[in-house]
Amino acid sequence: MPVARPESQDPRVIAHVDMDCFYVQVEQRRNPDLRGVPTAVVQYNSWKGGGLIAVGYEARNFGVKRSMRGDEAKRVCPDIQLVQVPVARGKADLNLYRSAGSEVVAILSTKGKCERASIDEVYLDLTDAAKSMLLESPPAMLDSIPEEALKSHVLGLSSGENKGEDDVRKWLCQPDADYQDKLLACGTIIVAELRVRVLQETKFTCSAGIAHNKMLAKLASPMHKPAQQTVVPATSVPDLLASLPVKKMKQLGGKLGTSLQDDLGVNTVGDLLKFSEQKLQDLYGTNTGTWLWKIARGINGDEVEDRLLPKSHGCGKTFPGPMALKTTSSVKQWLNQLCEELSERIQSDLDQNKRIAQTLTLHARAFKEDELDPLKKFPSKSCPLRYGTSKIQEDAMHLFESGLSDFLNSKNLGWGITSLAVGASKIVDIPNGTTSILKYLTEKRTSCNPSDCSDALPGEPDHATSLISQKDADTKSYKECKVPFESEVEENPKTKASRESASDSKGLFDRDANVKGTILRYFSGGCSSNQRSTSEVETNQLEEEEEEKISSSTANITSSHPNLNLNQNKNALSENWIYNIEEIDPSVVDELPLEIQREIRGWIHPSKRINTAKRGSTIAHYFSPARK
Repeated sequence: MPVARPESQDPRVIAHVDMDCFYVQVEQRRNPDLRGVPTAVVQYNSWKGGGLIAVGYEARNFGVKRSMRGDEAKRVCPDIQLVQVPVARGKADLNLYRSAGSEVVAILSTKGKCERASIDEVYLDLTDAAKSMLLESPPAMLDSIPEEALKSHVLGLSSGENKGEDDVRKWLCQPDADYQDKLLACGTIIVAELRVRVLQETKFTCSAGIAHNKMLAKLASPMHKPAQQTVVPATSVPDLLASLPVKKMKQLGGKLGTSLQDDLGVNTVGDLLKFSEQKLQDLYGTNTGTWLWKIARGINGDEVEDRLLPKSHGCGKTFPGPMALKTTSSVKQWLNQLCEELSERIQSDLDQNKRIAQTLTLHARAFKEDELDPLKKFPSKSCPLRYGTSKIQEDAMHLFESGLSDFLNSKNLGWGITSLAVGASKIVDIPNGTTSILKYLTEKRTSCNPSDCSDALPGEPDHATSLISQKDADTKSYKECKVPFESEVEENPKTKASRESASDSKGLFDRDANVKGTILRYFSGGCSSNQRSTSEVETNQLEEEEEEKISSSTANITSSHPNLNLNQNKNALSENWIYNIEEIDPSVVDELPLEIQREIRGWIHPSKRINTAKRGSTIAHYFSPARK
């Protein structure tokens, strides 16, 4: 539900920039022969000519609408050019349009806070730029006003047919205007200059709304399209909202807007002025009631987030009518395609922007056959995101199976999936200095192959942790990057003979063996410790002897180094095990077994003492001492 946020006490200048028929413009730039020709971009499916997702203004003049299919558009406008969206993995590939949108964002972001709201729309906070302009070169002192700024539509400004630009010039340069309108005038000129730059550098036109908050700027940007801008002075807000249909307001297009119409008889936003804040709170709750009261008066405190990159990544596909998926195998096939695309996009984000996604979410729409409640929604499911295409595919399928079980409620019914989507969210910047955990397990004297002991950032499919999940890499990494001073532990002849025999026959460091004395065994196969099967934790006679050997070695460390406190002496830990405690990434620690998590957190927070006397309770259980 909407939440009311307090509006800033200081005047603001906010712009909403919206590209004009952006997909069509991108295709026209690729193929200049399409300029000036009725054009539309259609979805990749061929049913009735495909669905229109963007219609150029030339085609609109013939009556072509986005709700039409390609065949109908051709009947309405025989000369229309239908351009198909690029296809990859059996679905639309929008990378071409995303890249073109990034070109525009790079230009717009040069003047202030920039929030990329979608592929083709951006919010700008131009307050600081407008203040600087007002101090250094206010509109009244400019030798000339940019022509594009003079074409602005200023709401509430009455003018004759031939006096538009003169009236706009007077409004921009009025000396007795209040401070807010002066800032708005400066913002009008700045946006006009940015739009000209966008046209010159990208060949794209855009429209804009300029106001003192995001809500009003968003309402104004489509009012005069294409390639124009609309300004909303504070004095014009009541007239703008008085006649605005309630369903046109953002967040009122659904159930809330319907309730306002049906229950209160509210047809325009201005109609909300008849109700007190208390009345609206009683009907819709404190937050939503206050929000409704405020939007009726043009009050909105939403801030422009300084964000040039998307908050999430998502891939989806619809399966209408007879195309509905009715078997788990067909769902798995399409999920694998979607997850492959998602994996590529989050990996690209990681490589280019050093950001990592933390949550994987699956959404679906479905129906049930022969059921009294066929409209029950398919539940969305989420889980922690693991990088790597195969892992994402595996987790997404588990989420689907869980959602399907809840959807069917254990009933043996036929079902169909009409829409599937996977998304990666909770994207955060990777902290500086974050590296693979193998960095901390490498001894100075140990020679490691850089490809096996990389310092790659977490989440990269080529980093050392991912390599461990592959059998060949397991064997090589375990042998070359084994824990320091492991080979120096004394062992009795019987144990040594048994170990060498086992190593020769199976390979002591094979991923299927329960490797003792190294933390790397917990990463084998990409499984967490709590997911291992019972057979993996059973120990044979050889492993028990190795445990006794390592436990004895741990005791020897303590006895031979009475001043070494494994919990508190960070310098001693760094010297013996090459750990830099200050650089340990907490997100990496969370992936370790619980007993090792407690050990490492004991180093980071020395006040929390860890009992190292009990065998197997600390990380020392898995390592042998360094020989001085």
